[in-house]
Amino acid sequence: MKTLIRILATATCMASFPLAAAEDGFKPLFDGTSIKGWKNPYSWGVIEVADGQIHLKGDKKFFLVTEKTYGDFVFEGEVLLPEGTANSGFMFRAHVEPDKVFGYQAEVDGDPKRMWSGGLYDEGRRMWFISPIKGNAESEAAFRKRAGSAFKRNDWNTYRITCKGNRIKIEVNGVVTTDIEDDKDAKGVIGIQHHGEKGKTYKFRNLRIKELE
Repeated sequence: MKTLIRILATATCMASFPLAAAEDGFKPLFDGTSIKGWKNPYSWGVIEVADGQIHLKGDKKFFLVTEKTYGDFVFEGEVLLPEGTANSGFMFRAHVEPDKVFGYQAEVDGDPKRMWSGGLYDEGRRMWFISPIKGNAESEAAFRKRAGSAFKRNDWNTYRITCKGNRIKIEVNGVVTTDIEDDKDAKGVIGIQHHGEKGKTYKFRNLRIKELE
């Protein structure tokens, strides 16, 4: 199945949508009208641009990633999960191969019982290795206490990811959910995820980045 890209935004709808401004050193990663600067390394997946948002659709997991790689930075982005069973994430300092993306992922968890949004997942490698450690009751409980109810299941959620050297910090709606040191990766792409649920649309907007010296 070939990748399908649809641009549905109109001048009218874009005029009323507040795009992420280039302020305080931040630069938009998404222009609101196209996926310029992004690519789909998979041979499947549907990508639409509408209402100043990127919509991902498909029946198999895939990631849309930046063409550029980033090392030290502050990234911000908003995500809206579809109703029902859903899971997503923001990839960062990630690696790309044909039909494969792996590396750090800031978890976007649609399970209201698990509540691991803002955790750090190592896609395709160590998985839940530190924040929290899957199967470690103490680690899981500490994470839930730390993250609390920061993630809003049926609303837009703002993620902020800061990488400086080996320090990684993830914030969800202003709450620090992960703050660790790990030296697995120093540079890579930014990515957004469709988890593969058929018929569901994952929405992203206001994607921007500030590179750090």
